Amino acid sequence: MSIDAVTRLDREELRELLAETIDADVAEVRDGADFVETLGVDSLMALEVVVVLERKYGVKFTETEMRSVRTLDSAYLLVRQKLQERS
Repeated sequence: MSIDAVTRLDREELRELLAETIDADVAEVRDGADFVETLGVDSLMALEVVVVLERKYGVKFTETEMRSVRTLDSAYLLVRQKLQERS
């Protein structure tokens, strides 16, 4: 991963972005907390999460990848992978 990609991806910043997007308290967005099962995110809000991530980090997700974004951990790893592929 390039230094630029590393500096653009901060886990706590991502946590705050996700909390804001799903209208949850930052403390609720734990690393493995499932957005749907634990935080009550519906399918429309889940799509919004993906759109926000794509815009913020300048990446594109496939439909399969979109469905895999269910936790902070999965979002972080997927965005990191996409940034690495772009470098």
